[in-house]
Amino acid sequence: MGERKSGILMHISSLPSEYGIGDFGKKTYEFVDFLNETGQKLWQILPMGPTGYGDSPYQSYSAFAGNYLFIDMEEFVRDEYIKDSDLDKLRGLNYDDNLDYGQVKIEKERLLEEILEKFLIKIENDKELEEDYRKFVLKNRYWLEDYALYMVLKDHFNGLPWQKWSKIYKNKIENKFEKNVINEKKLEYYRFLQYTFYKQWKKLKDYANGKGIKIIGDIPIFAATDSADTWSNSEIFQYTKSKVPKRVAGCPPDYFSKTGQLWGNILYDWKVLKKQNYKWWVDRVKFCFEIYDIVRIDHFRGFESYWSIKYGAKTAIKGKWEKGPGIELFRTIEKKIGKLPIIAEDLGLLTPQVKRLLRRSEYPGMKILEFAFGEKENDYQPHRYDKNCVAYTGTHDNDTIVGWYEKLDMETKNRCDEYLKKWLIEKGRNFWNPIEWRCIDTLWSSKADMVLIQMQDLLGLGSEARMNTPSTVGINWKWRLKEKDITEDIKNRLKEVTTTFNR
Repeated sequence: MGERKSGILMHISSLPSEYGIGDFGKKTYEFVDFLNETGQKLWQILPMGPTGYGDSPYQSYSAFAGNYLFIDMEEFVRDEYIKDSDLDKLRGLNYDDNLDYGQVKIEKERLLEEILEKFLIKIENDKELEEDYRKFVLKNRYWLEDYALYMVLKDHFNGLPWQKWSKIYKNKIENKFEKNVINEKKLEYYRFLQYTFYKQWKKLKDYANGKGIKIIGDIPIFAATDSADTWSNSEIFQYTKSKVPKRVAGCPPDYFSKTGQLWGNILYDWKVLKKQNYKWWVDRVKFCFEIYDIVRIDHFRGFESYWSIKYGAKTAIKGKWEKGPGIELFRTIEKKIGKLPIIAEDLGLLTPQVKRLLRRSEYPGMKILEFAFGEKENDYQPHRYDKNCVAYTGTHDNDTIVGWYEKLDMETKNRCDEYLKKWLIEKGRNFWNPIEWRCIDTLWSSKADMVLIQMQDLLGLGSEARMNTPSTVGINWKWRLKEKDITEDIKNRLKEVTTTFNR
């Protein structure tokens, strides 16, 4: 990853589309063309798993499955499974900046169930298609079968978390499952969704790679408490014998929240994972490198030690630090798969032990420009960057650069202005530009091998375009890109700064 490069951070859901949510359709290919035209070599996305309550990509029903809401429905029109007019109801859901996941889900499921019937008929007569489908199912059966079974049961129990299912299902006693509950066609539906999702994703990724653009994927450190992973592998998580969580994840009070963040994800039983030679994690990382070029591992400091909160607590304040697997996990992964292009999300409370783990892993850490202008000199200030890091204006958890700047107190704003002015004068750049372009010029001209900007920041949008506000539910993950916002001026300026600083 040592070559200088730059790119955009934007999730699939934020892409333009006629159908209520960003998808793998033609507008996404046009976005890849935009990246190529402006000289960008990186596109970072958020986790692509199927989301549940709150629509957070960090709370997915599976660490392996893809979110079927991203499936391009126009492909089924081209392949004559449905008519173009069948998409009219989805077209009516084109919420530009207030994405309604629930409505998109209802309309896409209705169509996809109809398409499945025709797909099953088609593979009876198309041997090539049938072989491709069966090959996918066989290759991915180590996660796909449990995921399909989990989703069928979740539907049967009207969406209840698996910990509230009846005993034989909760404990996965398959020889006692009732036949009328486990319908083969329902299982086939969930296999079909994953087959279609990954077939379309591979095509999109190949297109991006062909344009010289690498995809940065994102692995949440924790699995969702209600997920196919925790249900089918409950022994590697901290559950009681009756499948009640013992302790859950979060982080102590910090920059984002005075009461800490209570994520609620079930914690791993690292002792059991170690006995299994970390197989689940090895499988997970290996799978991610089949679908991404580079992987960002979320909450990297949690592998050194993690904030453990008693299940049922109302806030994260009374948690405690527990030791994680440390470098042993990453050495095991390297031994099984090889040296990998991984980015460590090393934000939060960074103790000497966490910094040592980062050094030993040799993974690049993250530098956030929004964190650079406190009272004291710190490692987020660009003059302190080394080459082996990934610099951002902000992440999906931060306010936009414009929203952040507008909220600064006068003293901090003056520090920011003076720092950027001095930096930009030295680089021969215009220090009178709007804040977003001063930040772009600063990052692009820094030593960091990799620099990324949120799409919202490139467009100079305010807090209304923020992707996520930690510790809140119901207002996040909704921002959508409007095509008209990408002007020729933005394209030209981004291309110029990228060329000037050899990105």
